[in-house]
Amino acid sequence: MILRLLRVFLFALGAVCAGGPARGEAPANPFARIGHIIVIYTENRSFDHIFGLFPGAEGLSAKNLPPQVDADGAPLPNLPRPAGDALFPEKLPNAPFLLDAFLPAEAKTADPVHDFYQEQEQIDGGRMDRFVAASNAGGLVMGYYDGRRLEQWRLAQEFTLADHFFHGVFGGSFVNHIFLACACVARFPDAPRDLIASLDPKTGRLQRAPDSPSSVLLGPPRWRRSGRVTPDGYAISTLAPFHPFNAQDISDPATRLPLQTAPTIGERLSEKGVSWAWYAGGWNDVVSGKTKPYAPPQLFQAHHQPFAYFAAYAPGTEARNAHLKDAEEFFRAAEQGTLPAVAFYKPVGRDNAHPHYSDVVAGDRHVAEVVRRLRASPNWSDMLIIVTTDENGGFWDHVAPPQIDQFGPGARIPALIISPFARKGFVDHTIYDTSAILKTIETRYGLSPLTARDAAAADFRNALE
Repeated sequence: MILRLLRVFLFALGAVCAGGPARGEAPANPFARIGHIIVIYTENRSFDHIFGLFPGAEGLSAKNLPPQVDADGAPLPNLPRPAGDALFPEKLPNAPFLLDAFLPAEAKTADPVHDFYQEQEQIDGGRMDRFVAASNAGGLVMGYYDGRRLEQWRLAQEFTLADHFFHGVFGGSFVNHIFLACACVARFPDAPRDLIASLDPKTGRLQRAPDSPSSVLLGPPRWRRSGRVTPDGYAISTLAPFHPFNAQDISDPATRLPLQTAPTIGERLSEKGVSWAWYAGGWNDVVSGKTKPYAPPQLFQAHHQPFAYFAAYAPGTEARNAHLKDAEEFFRAAEQGTLPAVAFYKPVGRDNAHPHYSDVVAGDRHVAEVVRRLRASPNWSDMLIIVTTDENGGFWDHVAPPQIDQFGPGARIPALIISPFARKGFVDHTIYDTSAILKTIETRYGLSPLTARDAAAADFRNALE
């Protein structure tokens, strides 16, 4: 009997030593080795637009790519010239096309519409065939770049590229930055009527104006009232923070979002005593009044600062001073090896790759330089870097997003997972959306989820060795 008990004990001990959790024990934290999670949040590019030619990814080599259809649902005979740009031929084939043939990646392009209701029409129930019909930019949205000369392409070859990562919410930068902070969409009860979108009662889509062209070949669509707020009170398009950044910020008070009170990932981290910060290019200059939001040369974007919309981080609060910081502090902390456990980094406008006021190469070079400085940091040995865009910027992608709730996810976007522990030269086909970033942070630090979205999300464990 004693011998039998000894054998059982030795068997159990061997199982534990082999790395498997004993019965009743929680599985090991897949991110236990990670001491620093860094999120680099750039702007407005879809996956096919940048990585459509990447080997091993689900890209433009896919068969049966959908033709774009007109407002009446009929396939377009050709794509309209992008936003009337004479650099493009008057007619383009109804298919994705290489932008490099007409505009290099260093060039600034028009800024395609990328808004809540327009994107839902573009996705068209997963058919992905109305990106042109619901855009202001003509055929430009079907253009893609040969990304092989980009620094992020080389990072993807070295580390992990996620090819099924979708942005969290239909629409633009404002709503997707808010989502990154709280896994939620901001509320605007009793919004002014002229801010509320006008929807077609039959289709539920954004209502076209009476003088809207019957075909996108005759001109881009016009809307009765595009709106920044849904009829049921959700803020889904660009609104200013309730508190202006400085005296030069003269945004219309009617377009300022009431202070939000939903919990954010910041509070979750602070409650656990985990250090964190949101670092933004140009922050100190704007807060001090030296520069004006949206003004050149920095082009600081006020609506890219999600925590500024929440009451917990209002001007004068201890939390704002402790956690909302300038990019220079980010780079200094990286150099000194004093980065917080979780850091979000937002490039200033000129460096963020947004169409119209930045460009692909400017954004790409900046990301490469940031990653280079992080890899030179004493903190690199336990670091996990996530590089992604906030949303697709209105550019077409052929992969239908999953249907989770009334807010999204939106179209597919690039995402890189860079770490000493990342799988090397790996294309991760796991289905992710922006809430995967939050889920990874929550898993690492044992945080409660913020909403149903991040509670159900996949984290990035599959991207690690």
